[in-house]
Amino acid sequence: MNKEQMGRMLRYYRNLHNYSIQTVSDRLNDVDLPAATKTIYSWEAGRTQPDADRLLFLCKLYEIDDILAAFGYQSTDSKPLHITEFEKELITAYRNHPEVQSAINKLLELD
Repeated sequence: MNKEQMGRMLRYYRNLHNYSIQTVSDRLNDVDLPAATKTIYSWEAGRTQPDADRLLFLCKLYEIDDILAAFGYQSTDSKPLHITEFEKELITAYRNHPEVQSAINKLLELD
């Protein structure tokens, strides 16, 4: 992926979570991955790219589960899927109770 595309996606996900540039900078600094606000602007403008550690932290911060798809390395036919914490709990509960999966599938018309 080129720097401009990566920058657009970083800006998209930051805005999706309503984070300011300063908030992102503060969060990076909190985990000993310092990045000044001007550095983050540079990433989002496509002039530079974050290193791997910072990119992985940003993905965690922005709740990006499928990094390759989010940054265009895999084709996706639709918008990125964002799963809430509650939805993650539902999936975990579903997987932990195979005895009710058939009934849930029928209720949701997934059979």
